[in-house]
Amino acid sequence: MSPKFLERQSTRREMLANSAAFAGTTLLAQLFPASLLSAGVPDPRQQAATASTDHLAAMRAQMGSAPIQLQPLVDNLTLLSGPGGNVVVLNGPDGKIVVDTFLMPAWPKLKETLDGLGNAPLKTVIDTHWHFDHTDNNANLHAAGATELAHENTKTRMAEPHDSAVLGLHLPASPADALPQQTFSISEKLQANGEIVMLQYFQPAHTDTDIYIHFQKANVIHVGDTFFNGFYPVIDASTGGKIDGMIVVADKVLPLADNNTKIVPGHGPLGNKADLTRYRDMLVMARDRVQKLKTAGKSAGEIAASKPFADLDAAWGKGFFNGDVFAQVVYSAL
Repeated sequence: MSPKFLERQSTRREMLANSAAFAGTTLLAQLFPASLLSAGVPDPRQQAATASTDHLAAMRAQMGSAPIQLQPLVDNLTLLSGPGGNVVVLNGPDGKIVVDTFLMPAWPKLKETLDGLGNAPLKTVIDTHWHFDHTDNNANLHAAGATELAHENTKTRMAEPHDSAVLGLHLPASPADALPQQTFSISEKLQANGEIVMLQYFQPAHTDTDIYIHFQKANVIHVGDTFFNGFYPVIDASTGGKIDGMIVVADKVLPLADNNTKIVPGHGPLGNKADLTRYRDMLVMARDRVQKLKTAGKSAGEIAASKPFADLDAAWGKGFFNGDVFAQVVYSAL
């Protein structure tokens, strides 16, 4: 997500209006079932009904136009950020390994950037999960010579169409050449360019397709959208996302990290062990507060109206969601 898109929205109405204008993925379009939004939050269908452009195309155009920013992690490992989920590139004589692929409009810039990192051919593309802002250029990279690798659930989800009753949006199945050619069920190990790359499946967390990629020698871990650094995360309950799983992810990754480990989130700036620890603690607090209210019989709208995250918003509400909406996201992901 572009930094501009992640600026705080001053009201829920403005946030949902932007959601309607730029949604079209499971990041938003399938996240908010009508029953979850029916109490206390304006129905985004009313916003969507007046939209004059295709929401998916609008989101791709808006987010995909962001410039690509490069940040060296170690000598042969580079973080790319901007037009979609964060991308990591391992470069060397054995060929480039690319983790995630940005949004489709970014392809010319992505190709230019990859070419600028060296003459090695594209070898492997790894998808952290199935969402389109992380997989949109799979087909382009495959056509350029890369083999796509992901968890088996990612291939299944990408091969299916997804509908949003809330926004009246249809996300078609990905084309065959965008689907991973290789999959795994639990873990996978790659060795290239002097690096050991470990891939490990999580239990359902952000979705039911999430993996981490651990560059062991470089001491870098890409955790995809299980970690939104500095703001409330998306949890896609429509494709298996669970807040308990998000917490388990952090509990699994933190023991792999030391104080020098670079932890790449799906969205947001490069993080470290302390950042992930704070994020994990926020998730535990959010889950426990909403679970207590839900167990007491409160509806999603009633929970949001009680503002259970008012004390967290200053630190975490500057991104995709404010606390009122995130309370309902958590409700749906319990």
